[in-house]
Amino acid sequence: MQPNGDPDQPGGAATRPRPLEGVRVVEFGEFAAGPFCALLLADWGADVVKVESLNGDRLRQWPPYVDDDGTRWSANFLSLNRNKRSVALDLRSSEGNAHARRLCAAAHVVVENFRPGAMQRLGLGYAELAAEHKDLVFCSVSGYGQSGPYSSRGAFDIAIQAISGLMSVTGDSLGDPAKCGVAVADFMAGVFGALGIMVALRRAEQSGEGAHVDCSMLSCMLSVATIQTSEFWGTGVPPGRLGSAHPQNAPYQAFASADGHFVIAAGTQPLWETLCATLGRSELVADPRFLDQALRATHQVALKELLESNLAEKTSAEWIDILAPQGIPCSPVYDYGQVLSDPHVTASGLIDEMRLSSGKLVKRIGNPVNLSGYSFDAFRPPPALGEHNDDVERDWALDIS
Repeated sequence: MQPNGDPDQPGGAATRPRPLEGVRVVEFGEFAAGPFCALLLADWGADVVKVESLNGDRLRQWPPYVDDDGTRWSANFLSLNRNKRSVALDLRSSEGNAHARRLCAAAHVVVENFRPGAMQRLGLGYAELAAEHKDLVFCSVSGYGQSGPYSSRGAFDIAIQAISGLMSVTGDSLGDPAKCGVAVADFMAGVFGALGIMVALRRAEQSGEGAHVDCSMLSCMLSVATIQTSEFWGTGVPPGRLGSAHPQNAPYQAFASADGHFVIAAGTQPLWETLCATLGRSELVADPRFLDQALRATHQVALKELLESNLAEKTSAEWIDILAPQGIPCSPVYDYGQVLSDPHVTASGLIDEMRLSSGKLVKRIGNPVNLSGYSFDAFRPPPALGEHNDDVERDWALDIS
């Protein structure tokens, strides 16, 4: 990817401005949800200053580790903190707290993912800061939101997956409760938080009025479960675990082949008829159990057995080569080693290398959104703890009198 600027300059001496260049963001975040929210802004050029305790974001200590010329980095931390700067402060000390207030006064956006009330106790809550900075956009990412009976509860991703209903529809119907293997509650909250910030920044430009963006992980997970909630309201029955199957559609799941499994998603009547013709099973189209989508979903166990009697004749790759040209959505069931080496993914430019401060190169996933006229780059390596204490004070012209 072509660089947009000089990584040694705040914001970069870009050949063209990055979309969020000039936007100053202060991040008070640890682990994933808050830092991912701020990362999305940093990737588009915002100057994100990560305020850490003197011990640092605890994600810095999580394995696996990358050795960087004698410095041990958490690979997880590296993936969430590119394009940011780090300031280490003791927020409970008068000096550190005052420094944090000066940062917030000079910023356009504050992102935090502490438990509700923590920022207020430090004198750094939205009400306290907005009293002197009326156009400030302040985003709070938390498990349950800033109000309500559960607001004071701590929350990691698995807790929200459980209470949100996600685990009730994940895994095999006869198995124990299973969480999604990706930390979807953390990362979806980061996505929605960044969206809320952008909307609030636009309003601040229009009216001069900032906003408190209250981004609840639980609310985000319910928002993306619209199929499941509408199914419950439509039937009065909570949807359950179906493995890879779909409650209202079939064939739409993983099927066994001669060498493993692959997915077929023939989710419309024309696709279903094409699938039957391709498999040489056109008689199934007229089968009373499979006449329409609702009936196929009702009888999908029997349907799966019938289809697998044919699918067992070839490997997954062979079937994909046959079905994909017919326009039938199908895909292999990959692990992460396989998807990261898939030719389509490698050709996309999403995976490249990021240079650490020592010059060591590490692989990373870039920003997934392609914007015409803009080439994403990691213009600043993940920061060492407190690396930019003096730089930010100078660049943001903080008043230290």
